[in-house]
Amino acid sequence: MLLTLLKALADSTRLRLLALLRHGEFTVSDLVELLGMGQSRISRHLKILTEAGVIDVKRQGTWGYYHIADADPLVQALLEALESRFDLIDHRREDLDALACLLEKRRSHSREFFDRHARSWDQLVEQLLPTPNLTDLLAETVPRVETILEVGAGTGSLLSEVASKSTRFVVVDHSERMLAEARNRAQALGLVHGDFRLGEMTHLPLESAEADCVVARMVLHHAAQPQAVLGEFCRVLHPGGTLVLVDLLRHDKEWVRERLADLWLGFEPSEIDRWSAQAGFENIRTRIVPAQEPEQSVFVLVATKGSNR
Repeated sequence: MLLTLLKALADSTRLRLLALLRHGEFTVSDLVELLGMGQSRISRHLKILTEAGVIDVKRQGTWGYYHIADADPLVQALLEALESRFDLIDHRREDLDALACLLEKRRSHSREFFDRHARSWDQLVEQLLPTPNLTDLLAETVPRVETILEVGAGTGSLLSEVASKSTRFVVVDHSERMLAEARNRAQALGLVHGDFRLGEMTHLPLESAEADCVVARMVLHHAAQPQAVLGEFCRVLHPGGTLVLVDLLRHDKEWVRERLADLWLGFEPSEIDRWSAQAGFENIRTRIVPAQEPEQSVFVLVATKGSNR
């Protein structure tokens, strides 16, 4: 096992792949684009890394997302030791530039999609992929605090509940038109203590520890890097602050990628729990909310930012 592992790491292309996979999960097509190599070559290297237990693949419909394996302590220890040396890998600067371009392309596509559908978004989602009504559950779950941040608020359908639990609420969305819809809704409801900011989930326009609670409903499956987003949620929370995360359970409706600009077909609670812990959250509680057709089942995760973060 050890010899197989060391042989798998002893290749410049495979080291480049590992360095990129430390930034998130990617498909073969993504990695072909990032490294500028043929698909068969990339697939061969991925196969070697997979067989050595260094990486794993998560299937979502017909797509496979490669990621660093997290089960073997030896693999984790070796990768942590290599982390500080990844910048010495050949073509590292070009790989990081290509990664930045790929992620910006995804963000731009998402912004354009939501800008285009802002006015009809609520009706579109209700028609294509409805979910259980969580108003009462969220009213019970979201704590009463000074500052609540809602990320990816869309048209502001949750603003009344968020505003009623805070003396100040901040709304962040990366779509200008969605943000305008949310602002108009707040004005119509007479909610005057809101702060509406344009920004990305991975780079929230807030100071560290500015919020007492972060609410993110049905947004993580639109994130190119869900783990990085959870880390950003942790950054903007006070130690001891609360995360309330609602999202889709894993499903097989691949058409949502085109019709609703979803990047992920939901998530397994176990992986969200693990990512949340890695981001710095504690006291993680996840509740599954089952649904009947045509609704899609969801989960509600509540967690606390660790005091040492």
